[in-house]
Amino acid sequence: MAGKKRNRKIVAFKKKYNLNVGIVVFGIILIYLLATVIMYVTANRITAYEVRMGSILNDTSYTGMAIRKEVVVNAEQSGYVNYYSNTNTKAKVGTKVGVITGNKIVAKKESETSEEKQTKGLTNNQQNTLGVFLQAFSDSFTDETFSEVYSFKDSVQSSISNITSAGKADNLDQLVSEGNQASLFHAADDGIIVYNTDGYENLGKEDVTAEMFQKTDYSMNELYNNMKVSSGDPLYKLVTDEEWTVVVPVSDETKEELKEKKTVRVRFEKDNQTLTAGLQLEKKGRQNLAYLNFRSSMIRYVNERFLDIELIIEDQTGLKIPKSAVVEKAFYTVPKEYLTEEENSSVQGILAKTENGTEFVSQDICYIEEDTVYLSMENLEAGDILFKPESNIVYTIGETKKLKGVFNINKGYAVFEQIKVLCESEDYYIVEAGNSYSLANYDHIALDAKKVKEHDIISQ
Repeated sequence: MAGKKRNRKIVAFKKKYNLNVGIVVFGIILIYLLATVIMYVTANRITAYEVRMGSILNDTSYTGMAIRKEVVVNAEQSGYVNYYSNTNTKAKVGTKVGVITGNKIVAKKESETSEEKQTKGLTNNQQNTLGVFLQAFSDSFTDETFSEVYSFKDSVQSSISNITSAGKADNLDQLVSEGNQASLFHAADDGIIVYNTDGYENLGKEDVTAEMFQKTDYSMNELYNNMKVSSGDPLYKLVTDEEWTVVVPVSDETKEELKEKKTVRVRFEKDNQTLTAGLQLEKKGRQNLAYLNFRSSMIRYVNERFLDIELIIEDQTGLKIPKSAVVEKAFYTVPKEYLTEEENSSVQGILAKTENGTEFVSQDICYIEEDTVYLSMENLEAGDILFKPESNIVYTIGETKKLKGVFNINKGYAVFEQIKVLCESEDYYIVEAGNSYSLANYDHIALDAKKVKEHDIISQ
């Protein structure tokens, strides 16, 4: 028995498979990530635009010709003229304007003592007044108010001129009192004294022609102290009325934009001053002329015949949105009197005729314009019959009208919202703000309305 071989058979058992939870979780996450990436890559992503308040300014630059009520006063004798005051000075009738002497007035040599020179300068009170004026302007100055520098400069120059004029007037009075062949002349009327002439003083606004704006033969004659004059020569000019007109040659396009307006805002490039002018339009030959009538501020530009201006044809402020975001949508129009509210609630809707009689149907009101309500076409059909509340009067749905609007995406899906356009530029609209059926500041809208359909889920 000891030498007998044993017959051994090896049997292979199947190995028990152990599920690895970590690998399963990892696989699920991997599949989720791959699906997310694929969805992100293939999704129709929409670029959002944040609505903000803005403005559109439509202005056009022109050169205008100023027409005023002007009187040129001529010399009654020959001699040398010297003036009491500076140009652009208001004067009453009878005010001393200047003197004519037989000889030039020669300035005295500077032999005064330091004390005498001091008396010709600014007094302490004058220095203090100017100092306070300068300090007040400096304290209130900002980059946004830079245009006020021009007005401020004119005010300072006017103050200093008044001081120097007072001293000059004393010298001329002394000259006249000493009997040095000095002949006084006075203001012939109330007005503004100007020391230049150009030959256009007697021109009326109806006399202006397109050729005058070419300024081919235009020249201005300046009048100055110690100038030699002959009898009949201009001494000074007196502007006697605050009402004045600027005549402007305008293009056909600008005339078309202005034809319904009675007034227009005008910005003067000299000092950035903006005024509102009465407006009249006329065509002379092939040229359109705009007459801009003003009732103030004439003295600011009294020395100038030709003025560079901007006509501010349109200046609207509201919500600024790109034109690419705007789309049109059709709505059923229903008289406002057919709009009602559900009983015991504030839900708005209509009373529609059904097989069972009358049924209240809630509606999202897109817009109300005077007596008309705009209703979505999704829950209604042409031919549907509506009942007027508390009445047997009916209305058959059928009339439609398109509204401009945008897709509001604040909630993650596209909602059409109506807009009311106030004005436009090449790329943007300015739309009405504060409309309860429309956009508000900081809303988000789809930048390209062509890529969106209403109720689309929006991926940004």
